Amino acid sequence: MLVMSFKRKLSSIIHKKDSKHSSDSDFINELTSGPAVSKFKHIDELPNDPQIDREVLELIETDYFAGAEFDASHFELEKLTVKPDLEKIDEDRTRLRRQLQAVSKKVSDVVLENHPSYTLELQRVMELQKTLQEAKTICTSGRRQLEGAQEGFTSTSLGLLANYRKRQQLVALLESLHTIKTLQRTDIRLREMLEEEDYPGAIQLCLECQKAASTFRHYKCISELNSKLQDTLEMIEEQLDVALSKVCNGFDRKHYEKVQAAYRLLGKTQTAMDQLHMHYASTIHNTAFTIVLGYVELYASLGTGSASVSNFQKRQYGDLCKHITTESFTPCLTDLCKALWEVMKSYYHTMQWHEKFDQEMVQEEIGNPCVDETFSRRYVKQKLGHGLGRIWQDIQQKVRVYISSTDLSYFKYDEFIQVLNIVNRLVLVGEEFCNSKSEMLQESVRNQTVNYFRNFHRAKLDELRMFLENETWTLCPVKSNFTIMQLHEFKFLRNLKASRHHTTIQGENTSTQFCSSQTGFFERFSKTGNPFELQNDEDDREDVLDANGYGMEESDSDSDVPEELKQDFIDEGGSRPAKSTMRRTKKSNLKLNGNVTPVVTNTTLNVLRLFGKYMQIMSVLKPIAFDVILCMSQLFDIYLYSVHCFFNDDWGQNDSLLSNKLRTTLRRIQDSLIKDEQVGEDGKEDRIPQPHLSPVVDLNSVDRLSGLTERIAAVESLVFLAGQFKILEPHLEAVIPLAKKAFLQQFYSQTISTTPELRLPIYTMSASRAIDYDSILGHMTNVRWDIKELLSQHSPYVDIILREFQVFSMRLGEIENSVPIAKPVHDIMWTHCIKLANRHFVEGYGYLQLIIWTSVYNVTRLV
Repeated sequence: MLVMSFKRKLSSIIHKKDSKHSSDSDFINELTSGPAVSKFKHIDELPNDPQIDREVLELIETDYFAGAEFDASHFELEKLTVKPDLEKIDEDRTRLRRQLQAVSKKVSDVVLENHPSYTLELQRVMELQKTLQEAKTICTSGRRQLEGAQEGFTSTSLGLLANYRKRQQLVALLESLHTIKTLQRTDIRLREMLEEEDYPGAIQLCLECQKAASTFRHYKCISELNSKLQDTLEMIEEQLDVALSKVCNGFDRKHYEKVQAAYRLLGKTQTAMDQLHMHYASTIHNTAFTIVLGYVELYASLGTGSASVSNFQKRQYGDLCKHITTESFTPCLTDLCKALWEVMKSYYHTMQWHEKFDQEMVQEEIGNPCVDETFSRRYVKQKLGHGLGRIWQDIQQKVRVYISSTDLSYFKYDEFIQVLNIVNRLVLVGEEFCNSKSEMLQESVRNQTVNYFRNFHRAKLDELRMFLENETWTLCPVKSNFTIMQLHEFKFLRNLKASRHHTTIQGENTSTQFCSSQTGFFERFSKTGNPFELQNDEDDREDVLDANGYGMEESDSDSDVPEELKQDFIDEGGSRPAKSTMRRTKKSNLKLNGNVTPVVTNTTLNVLRLFGKYMQIMSVLKPIAFDVILCMSQLFDIYLYSVHCFFNDDWGQNDSLLSNKLRTTLRRIQDSLIKDEQVGEDGKEDRIPQPHLSPVVDLNSVDRLSGLTERIAAVESLVFLAGQFKILEPHLEAVIPLAKKAFLQQFYSQTISTTPELRLPIYTMSASRAIDYDSILGHMTNVRWDIKELLSQHSPYVDIILREFQVFSMRLGEIENSVPIAKPVHDIMWTHCIKLANRHFVEGYGYLQLIIWTSVYNVTRLV
């Protein structure tokens, strides 16, 4: 405690001494003459050595340089210990005195070094003081002169100036009143402009009025007008929003330009784009609901009266779709797609307008781009791009809910195909609209189509069996150039080819990279028309039947045949007695070389039409293409199997005439498509009972070569059907999935290609019964083979054989008058007859040789 009190006393003494020195230094600083600073000399001056002074300065503690608030005395006193050491204190005193001397010397040297500059600056201050005194004198003189001039002016001159100023103020006031009056009348003009739909002009006028009102806001009447203008501007924005919503149903370029210009004046371009997409979503919902509600109310009023019609307006869209009847489903779907198409077309035109507008603005802003405008256009472009998918998603959802709410499995085929065509057209429109595959909509349609097609195919299998069992196997008179493409059911395929050909021609004649879009829906129906309008073609009738019935293009008249060739036997020295056969053969060859009418039956036409219907379903819904192709192959398999069972009477005996492929195919068909009546397979829907030949078909008539006419009609119609199926191969390969193409190739290689092989076993049945070979063999055995009796003429059985062949040729010619006989049929019939004749010749000669050897043996025994 004693030490602390000592420190405080010592510190107070030092401070008193410092204050005394500071008063002395202030007195010294007032001196203006003599040397500015005198050297400090202490009575006990220490030796003057620069090197020592530099070392002393370096040893000064850094705390002394802390700042002006640093207390050196307090700092040194803090170093004292509890028991002060006088020697240590004396050493510290000596060290501090040495440091003080070095610092004082350093300061003195710096002051002396800068003394000339100080003297010069002091001289400039004295000159400035002199200049200020002169300026004071000038100002005093000027004030005296101004007072004299003020006294010299009269009150009249000042009055004139005051009046003129007052006049100017009154003129400005009058102009302000005129402006206020105009502002009061602006409301009427704004309403007129809104009625004229001049939204940019109305907004421009309103903004100008607001700007003027802010200028005259110090008037009380203007404050009320300003609030009224604000209400008017809000009303204009509301009407502008209503005008923007009209764009969704029918795009008008001039109308949309006004709306966009108005929003640009308001500085709400981005807000307008957000509102536009909200309006599109609302328009899609309201349009779909209104159309479905209209049909529901219409058919409800026709069926049950109008008492409960009002209840439908409160239902949800999905619930409302469930009340659509079968009769109103297709027309309602058509109108729904038409209305939604108008919405998409409006959006498409909106995007086109913005693209063109952006290009014009970019050209105008070359060299002087505006960041805000560029950002706004980029935002609008991005918003429009994202809106494509959103709008299509809403449209797709509405149509999907509508289709899913009705069971289409009981629709007629034409109605169902029309529904599929409409939906497929909508999917194509969506793909062009936003590059969407419409998986959600296609999945809904696929489920409906699979359900419908399963029932449809089952009914057609039973129908085909009924056709086969009631078929009389007579020719259906068709034109000589008839092909499957001429049928009405394949009209869609002809149109598809025509459109592809048209697209190819356009692709060759244009150099633009957007060639595909030139044939798109939005280009074709940009101004007028609608892709969902039902088009009733005038040439909807098919022209495949021959008005003259079946007939060759060559004449059957014998007027151009020489009389000698009309004879049954022509005597040319007994060498060639069977010239009638040559005549018939020549006539048949002429018909074969001509343009022969295709062999088609009613069942064949029915199957071909089914092929067209199946391919229509497959073309509009490619995901089920494999299932449809499989069902088409089943139709052909049943036709093939039925013809084989009907006309190959001795299947077991003629099994050797079947190739391995054909035999395997028939076994496969029997195992997979024919029910086993003994076992019972009712659970397998794709199987049908064994077809049976119609009892009206006679296959045992000798005069008709065991039903050769019916056999030709059946087999050749099957071959023709296989040929037409071959024509469809490129179209089927184009739609079948890649993983399933092996099935299609196998079907063509093992079934279609083996169809002509069915000719051999079926025609062989007629050829084997065409000639009475047993009678000929009997006549051969009755001939006396005696060497002693050599006749000049041939044996009688030769005439019988020739007569049999002549009769066979005549019957073949008669059959050819009613049904065309192809060259393979001729070859099979004649080849088999000749083979059987040769076989019986060999058998007869062998029997005669046996008799001769037996006679020789008996004579030898007798001898």
